[in-house]
Parts: sequence; structure tokens; C-alpha cells
Amino acid sequence: MSTAALLLVLTAALLHASWNFVLKKSGGGLGILTLSAIISSAILTPVGVFLIVSQSFQFSAVALGMIAGSGFIHLAYFLLLDRAYRAGGNLSVVYPLARATGPLLTIVAATLFLGERMTPVAIGGAVLILASAMILTGDPRKMFSKANGSAAGFALLCGCTIAAYTVWDKQAVAWILIPPVIFDWGAGLTRCLMLTPLTMRREPGAIAKAWRTHRKTAIVIGVMSPLSYILVLTAMVSAPVSYVAPAREVSILFAALLGAHVLGEGEATKRTVAALGMVLGIAALAVG
Repeated sequence: MSTAALLLVLTAALLHASWNFVLKKSGGGLGILTLSAIISSAILTPVGVFLIVSQSFQFSAVALGMIAGSGFIHLAYFLLLDRAYRAGGNLSVVYPLARATGPLLTIVAATLFLGERMTPVAIGGAVLILASAMILTGDPRKMFSKANGSAAGFALLCGCTIAAYTVWDKQAVAWILIPPVIFDWGAGLTRCLMLTPLTMRREPGAIAKAWRTHRKTAIVIGVMSPLSYILVLTAMVSAPVSYVAPAREVSILFAALLGAHVLGEGEATKRTVAALGMVLGIAALAVG
């Protein structure tokens, strides 16, 4: 993986962990998710339209299908992630479990369906990152305790959606050559159009309430979420998805430290020690 791609992924990881921390701290809910999606679409729409016009980008049927498919998969991801947090799962349990499951499945899918091959050094780095992610959670058996059982199940399903959208989106930006910003804007707009009526039907007034009580939270998520993923999409244009996916998981370190030091979820020492494993793993991916 090139240095530029690695820097994009690491910056995205910090942004991703930060908006997850904000979501967990706020208590989540459909209102906040929908409001943040609306804000994201409002911010990216003028940018997307400008790029479409300036680059004379033409939407083929395949491109529209890829954008719609990504929007649907990301909708499932957001709903499952929010459900895991609302089920009582700690940030330092839900986040690592979902993020570690995603790249593992992504590597398998990239090898089987995209024809990608990782070098032995890169494989070692990916394994080290995933192992460090498990260490960051403390005792892995606690993931499925009565306190976290339901949340852990939703987190695992969330990990499956991560693998699905990673492989799907890689094909969109690298093979079909949809510009990352246009692609993320279209997928986000699709998600927004599906999520808004769902929220209005299930929880009438939730969007207005979120604007009154969690406006700043929704704005932070609405800005950080698309920005972090646009950086990842940009990296995936040139870098193999089997390298990008595990490198993104340094975000687990940021989330675990936020959970331990800010939310008081404990085991700060173990999480800090595991950081060394992640650093070595990322270095192996960069060399490999």
C-alpha cells in the first residue's frame, strides 16, 4: 500500500472512531441517524452536482445500480450499529467486534471474488491488527455475556454489512470508475431517502426532536461520517481492498481509548498495550 493511501486510511480511521463515540454518547436513535443523513446530503449535494457538471460525469445504469446498492447496504449498517449501541453494548465492545469482523470477511471475499492476493508480510500484518483488535476488547468471552449478548449479535451482523459494502464499493470506484465524492453523495442520498420515511412512520416527531436536543451531535456525525468514508474510497481507487480493510481497523484503537478514558469503560492499560500490535500490523501492510 502506498504511503498516500495509508495516510488517507489512518485519517479516516480517526474520524470514524470519533463519530461513533459521539453517536454512542448521545444515546443514538432513528431521529439522530436520520437527521445526520439529511445533513450529510445537504452538505454534499452542491459538491456532488458541481463535480458532475465540471467532470461531465454520465450515470450509466450500472453506476446507478451500484450507488443504490451501496445506499441500501449502508442503511443496514447504520441501523445495526445504532441497535447494538442502544442494546447496551459498550463502545469498546461493539466497535471492535464489528470492525474486526468486517475486514476478516472482506479479505476472504476479495481473495475469492476479486482475485486479490496478499503477500505473506501483509497477511501477517492483517492478522496482527485483528488480534490486537481482540485484545483491545479485554476478555473476548465478555462480548457474549448477558450484559453484551444482544449487542454483540448486532455488532457481528454489522460486521457482515461492513464486508459487503467494502467489496461492493471497491468495484464501484476502482472498476466502474465512479468518482468517490459523487459515489458517496449518491449512496448517502439513497440512504437518506429510504431512512426518512421509515423514521417518520416508526417514530413520528423523532427528527424534529433530534434537531432540538441533539443538533450538534447530528451535525458532527453528518460531517465526519461521509468525510471519513470518502477518504477510504479514494484510497481504494488504487490500493487493494484486502489491504485497506484491515488498515482501517486502527480506528478500533481510537474507539477503545475513547471508551476507556472518556466513557469510563475500563481496561485502559490493556488497550494501550495492544496499540503496539496495531502499529506493527499497519507497518507490515505498508511494506507488503
